[in-house]
Amino acid sequence: MKMNNKLSSLIKCQLVAFCLVLFLVGCKEKRENPVKKVSGDIAVEQKRKLYQSSEFTKPSLFPSGIEGPAVDANGILYAVNFESTGTIGQVDPNGKASLFVELPEGSIGNGIRFNSKGQMFIADYTKHNILKVDMGTKEITVFAHNDAMNQPNDIAIMDNDILFASDPDWKNSKGQIWKIDPDGTVTLLEGDMGTTNGIEVSPDNKILYVNESVQRNVWAYDLSPSGEISNKRLLIKFEDFGMDGMRTDIKGNLYITRHGKGTVVIVSPDGKMLKEIDLKGKTPSNIAFGGNDGTKAFVTLQDNGNFETFETEHPGREFVMK
Repeated sequence: MKMNNKLSSLIKCQLVAFCLVLFLVGCKEKRENPVKKVSGDIAVEQKRKLYQSSEFTKPSLFPSGIEGPAVDANGILYAVNFESTGTIGQVDPNGKASLFVELPEGSIGNGIRFNSKGQMFIADYTKHNILKVDMGTKEITVFAHNDAMNQPNDIAIMDNDILFASDPDWKNSKGQIWKIDPDGTVTLLEGDMGTTNGIEVSPDNKILYVNESVQRNVWAYDLSPSGEISNKRLLIKFEDFGMDGMRTDIKGNLYITRHGKGTVVIVSPDGKMLKEIDLKGKTPSNIAFGGNDGTKAFVTLQDNGNFETFETEHPGREFVMK
C-alpha cells in the first residue's frame, strides 16, 4: 500500500511537470509567433510597429531637391536628384543608394511614376516635358511636351496608363492640371487654380485628388474612364503649413506630406483626418509605397536629403498596380 501511494505521488508529480512544460512551450510560441488581429481585410501583427518613422538612407545622399519617390516592380526605390540635380537615384531594399541615370542636359526631374508596362515617367519641370525612360536600356525620350506648362510637378496615373500632371506657377500662386494620354497627347483639364502640387488617383480610378500648396486646399474630382474630370469639391482644408506630394492606399485613404510641419497626414475618402505621423525631418516632399507587401511608406525629406520610412496598415494603391 505504501508503494502504491509513492507511485501515485510520483505520477502526480510527473503530470504536474508535464503540464508545466506544455504551459512554458505555449508561452514561448506566443512570444515567437505574435497573435494577429484582423483590421478590414488586412492581418496585422500586434508586434509590428505602425506609423513610426525612421531613417532609410543616410542624410545628405540627396540634395535638397530630393523628390518624386516611386518603386518599381522589383522593389527598387527611385527619386530625382541623387547627389546633384538633373539625375535619378535608385535605392535597393537595404537602403543602399546609387546613380540610376542622368537626365538630358538642362532637364530637372520632379515626380516619377511607372505605367503598367514598367516604363518610368518623369515630370521635367525646366523643359515643360514628361520624359519616358526605358528601364532596360535607360534610353530617355520626350513622351509629351507643351509650352503652356508652367513646370510639370507631380504625376498621377490611372490603371489604363492615362497620366495627370500638376503644374504650379509659384510666382503668381496659380496652377493647372494636365492630362497626358497613352499616345502622348496633352490636354489641359483645368487652369486658374491655386498652386497645384500633389496629385493622385483613387484605387477605383473614379476620383482625382489635387492639392494646392499655398492655399492649403485638397480638391476631389469625379474621374471618367477616359480621364475627364467633373464635380469639383473640397475634400479638406488645412489652416497651417504647406502640402506637397500625396498617395492613396488600397482603402482609398490619402497620405499627404505636410511640408514645413514634418508630418504625413492620413485623410479618409470622406475628408476626415485619421492620423498624423511625425517625421524626423521637417520638409517632406513626397511619398511612395513599397516593401514586400506594399505596406512600407517611403518619404523624401528635403532638409535632410534622405528617405524616411514607416510601416502602414494597408498597402499603397500603386503597389497593387504592379
